[in-house]
Amino acid sequence: MTEVKIRKGESIDRAIRRLKKKLDKEGIMRQIRANRYFEKPSERRRRKEARSRIRSV
Repeated sequence: MTEVKIRKGESIDRAIRRLKKKLDKEGIMRQIRANRYFEKPSERRRRKEARSRIRSV
């Protein structure tokens, strides 16, 4: 579980910003979005192959 403790005198907005950065760094939001809908194994394989083709160019 990712958590951010609010420092003394720190605003809530700043703490939320730190939490979002931490979640991005750990890749949690990307994983949640990917698991939002079921993806067939063949679709996953096709997507990964297309991604690797783009990266190799």
